[in-house]
Amino acid sequence: MRKLIVQQWVTVDGIVAEEDGGLSFVSGEPFSEKTEPAFKASVMGLVDSVDTMILGANTYAMAKDYWPYAEEQGEYGEKVNGLTKFVASSELEDAPWGGFPAATVTRDAAATVRELKAQSGKDLWLWGSLTLMRSLLDAGLVDEFRLMVSPVSRGKGTRLFEDRRDLKPIEASAFENGVVILRYAVENQGS
Repeated sequence: MRKLIVQQWVTVDGIVAEEDGGLSFVSGEPFSEKTEPAFKASVMGLVDSVDTMILGANTYAMAKDYWPYAEEQGEYGEKVNGLTKFVASSELEDAPWGGFPAATVTRDAAATVRELKAQSGKDLWLWGSLTLMRSLLDAGLVDEFRLMVSPVSRGKGTRLFEDRRDLKPIEASAFENGVVILRYAVENQGS
């Protein structure tokens, strides 16, 4: 069965969005020859392990005008743009993605993810989309968290978790750019 992997950028104090909704702590450096090889390999390893991206409506709105045109992101951008995409939205009728195949809009993200997980293929990747992530977590559909921890704290802002969760460590990797990637399996899942 396919897994749903959630990737979130987070500060060391567990903030996923600043008080104003900003993400100034996220590394904005595009992939290039200067990118640390180990970090690049880790990030590319994730994108190579998935074939479908799940986005909430807000994350889609932020991504759709950048990623389809992000030539500076090189191979990573090409792979992100080539993924099958689903956008959870109660309002969108369609979800274009530049010159790439449009995303499919779903009104029932949990049902869509359940259906996708039962199909054959690579894993599913939920990118950002905190509200959607929380609803899928509550539905018992999240299998793994991949936290991209920036070496900063913010003190205030939106926290990743609003409740108690049991996670099982899978892997921790520190990189020269200061980012630490922490991978956790979700325990005590319902369904």
